[in-house]
Amino acid sequence: MANRSAVKLNASQPDFLQFNNLACETAGGKVIFATDEWFAPAQNLLKKGPPEFLATAFTEFGKWMDGWETRRKRIPGHDWCVVRLGVPGVIHGFDVDTSFFTGNHAPFISIQAACFEELALPFLVLEGDRTGMAASVVQFEAAAQLHSESWEELVPETALKPGYSDSCHNYFSVSYPHRVSHIRLNMYPDGGIARLRVYGIGQRDWSTVAAQEEVDLVALVSGGVCVGYSDAHFGHPRNMIGSGRAENMADGWETARRLDRPKVLKMDINRILQVPGFEWAIFRLGHPGVITKIEIDTNHFKGNFPDSCKIEACDLTPEEEKSFISSKWSLDKGPRWRMLLHSQKLKPHHRHFYAGDSLMQCGSVTHVRLVIAPDGGVSRLRLWGRPVSANSANPRQISKL
Repeated sequence: MANRSAVKLNASQPDFLQFNNLACETAGGKVIFATDEWFAPAQNLLKKGPPEFLATAFTEFGKWMDGWETRRKRIPGHDWCVVRLGVPGVIHGFDVDTSFFTGNHAPFISIQAACFEELALPFLVLEGDRTGMAASVVQFEAAAQLHSESWEELVPETALKPGYSDSCHNYFSVSYPHRVSHIRLNMYPDGGIARLRVYGIGQRDWSTVAAQEEVDLVALVSGGVCVGYSDAHFGHPRNMIGSGRAENMADGWETARRLDRPKVLKMDINRILQVPGFEWAIFRLGHPGVITKIEIDTNHFKGNFPDSCKIEACDLTPEEEKSFISSKWSLDKGPRWRMLLHSQKLKPHHRHFYAGDSLMQCGSVTHVRLVIAPDGGVSRLRLWGRPVSANSANPRQISKL
């Protein structure tokens, strides 16, 4: 079958956009404190979908905006909020998106970070629609116990661009090798921000996992990450390792239709289509391990599911991974993949499970490649297995794409 070359990012986009959004509300991200939310609540920052603009939408407090917008400040100080990441981990970059905030965007921001155990934190929670509200004295007192003004500075005070289509994405690359659980977003002095995306790789405390416990080794919460793919026209492969089942087709990996598919389709004796092309996505597991059970979920993909799939696996060092990423995982220079799951016919809108004799014995692996033919969409990929060393909390050094 014919391979498709790896898709490259737009030249203006940083490499860290390939990582996971650790702050997204679907990953469990929460805004636990905000100084002011007069025009629009801070929790909007963590929405998964792109910002929207409704020209005629107003609330009793002013123009409705899909983001976080504070009132025009008339007292000393500046506005800020604290975000608890849904998945603690190592951060590689931020996207501070000012979409549609054109005459009302925050002029400057800075970002700070810290890592806490939940039991060490004061109780902070924001519930309901907080439009038109500001932090209470009690909330300010609780937030003060965090001493967030002294947290590590990841992004220094920097000007933001306004929210026009060609300037709304404010990208900040980060080189901070430590685990982060909370961030503080400062806006100077006030204004609006549509989205805050925190791109990185989750870090699980593997010392808490029993030696024989089976876990989803590729899951976002386990530290799994997509490190390469052939096509993501309608949806990025990283969606497949998110929490729960997909909400809709947008919450999965979906490729374009391949233009090399035959004019008249034929099947083999196993009813698998005979096509020349395929698409692929490669993941680094959160921990090296032996995979014993696989789930491939085509939930919501009813008229655009792949005809078939297979899964290959390999064991790579960080240096080998870096080399293969540089070569875009080319077939000529790529790793020696071992077959984990032979080609399987898929069904629409269905959870497929494979275990036992369906899986090949590959031993301990660090990376997997999901191959679909000829094209289509998969909502979730689960790879349950046993970590090879449950006492190793950080078995492989994280490398950048």
